[in-house]
Amino acid sequence: MVITTQLTRLLGIKSPIVQGGMTHVGRAELASAVSNAGALGIITALTQPTPEALRQEIRRCRSMTNNPFGVNLTLLPSINPPPYKEYAKVIVEEKVPVVETAGNNPKEFVAMFKEAGLLTIHKCVTIRHAISSQKMGVDILSIDGFECAGHPGEDDVSGLILLAKASRALTTPYIASGGFGDGRGLAAALALGAQGINMGTRFMCTQEAPIHPNIKKAIVEADERSTTLLYRPFRNTARVFKNSVAVEVNRIEASKDVKFEDIKDLVAGTRGRKVFDSGDKDFGIWSAGQVIGLIDNVPTCEELVRCIVAEAEQIITRDLSKMIS
Repeated sequence: MVITTQLTRLLGIKSPIVQGGMTHVGRAELASAVSNAGALGIITALTQPTPEALRQEIRRCRSMTNNPFGVNLTLLPSINPPPYKEYAKVIVEEKVPVVETAGNNPKEFVAMFKEAGLLTIHKCVTIRHAISSQKMGVDILSIDGFECAGHPGEDDVSGLILLAKASRALTTPYIASGGFGDGRGLAAALALGAQGINMGTRFMCTQEAPIHPNIKKAIVEADERSTTLLYRPFRNTARVFKNSVAVEVNRIEASKDVKFEDIKDLVAGTRGRKVFDSGDKDFGIWSAGQVIGLIDNVPTCEELVRCIVAEAEQIITRDLSKMIS
């Protein structure tokens, strides 16, 4: 038995699961393994230092899977922004079938990708932003609840509410993101109107994820209280793993007159990347969602996808059906 949804039909995938774009993690090794497992793997464009490096990573991924995969392009405010248009041009030239966008208004890029015949997924943390994205012609919306890793927005609304409201407010198919890591989550997301789930942190803790085993071990040993929120004084909230660096940043941010310069060195991206290479979980800041409380093993991507779908199928066809008389 398989679970068929608008997501699986649109993307040409077997299982309604998308691997979220993750800085320093979304590389060809992981994306291809997820796609080979029947879900949608995603390469993170800005993990690659240049557009041409992205081109080589796309080609490397294509050599590792015959199944569809996508590329994430996250648009964030920056003093020295990366060459977004050049990265987008590479995605179009390489004919990547699916593009996941996140961050700032993607209107210009959505139009560019649609003109090239590529499918677009856009991540939204509010219903108002999802409605705006729907008007742009985005093919699939990713609704991210407050539980998610990375940037959950400033409204602090959980996925349970966002997904239920999305079913009333949206006509574009949407997937659920933030807090998903097992079959119960997939079944719940489908019940809330979603066409599948997006998982980031859960895929970090797989055999193929290109991060140090010590970080995977830290995730397995953590619980749902092991994340914290940074950058709240600057209205750029991010959920990260609660390590010694994050605790220190929280302490500094509690100051009434805190400035970003006060924490700049602690939160440098180069430190976060070294965490994944060295295995020192306390070396820098790294993203993790509250779903870490549900992660207790490090399976292969194939094992993970298969188990999630099987559990969801059992809940839908057997457990819930017993409640109807």
